[in-house]
Order: sequence, then C-alpha cells, then structure tokens
Amino acid sequence: MTVKELKEKLNLKALVEGDLDREVKDCYIGDLLSWVMGRAPADSAWLTVMGNINSIAVATLADVSCIILVEKAALDDNARQKAELHDVTILTTDEPAYPLAVSLSRLI
Repeated sequence: MTVKELKEKLNLKALVEGDLDREVKDCYIGDLLSWVMGRAPADSAWLTVMGNINSIAVATLADVSCIILVEKAALDDNARQKAELHDVTILTTDEPAYPLAVSLSRLI
C-alpha cells in the first residue's frame, strides 16, 4: 500500500506531502527518538506525538515511509520546513496511536 492510499483509507490529513507513492510495509509506534531511530523498520508508518525537527532527522535515518502525528500533536515550523526539504510525508489525525495502528495493520 502506498502512503497516498493509507492517507485516504484512514482519513488522515497531510501536513507535508512528500513521496505519496512510497510503499508502506509496516507500522511503528514510539516517541523516544533514539529508540525509534534504532528500531523502526524501513518502509514503516511511524506513529508519534513528536512533531519537532529532530523527528524529521530520525524519520530520514530510519527510512520510514511517513510520520503520522497522532492525538492532534502539533508540527512546528522548523520541522515542516525540514520535512519539505527532505521529502518526508507528515500526516496527522486526532486518533490515538493504538487504534490507528490496529486499523493500519488491517490494511498492510
């Protein structure tokens, strides 16, 4: 499934539209950036509340397909600019991480 398909099926809003054709093969939930950097699978949708510039660096290093900000988490302006520069897709939802991950797991 592509990021675009995931966005549409889960009714997510795009904050930064990077590579929407990128494939999503897995899901990872985590907010401790050093933990995520070493454990998030490549090509996964990363569910987090971390909307800062450091999360963009982690997403790039971990090679995730997209970041999904859960529970109305905010994306700061520096992070938005860095995501646009590095083609990192950032999606958002009001939903908590666990129910979203359950829905996502049924799609991939």
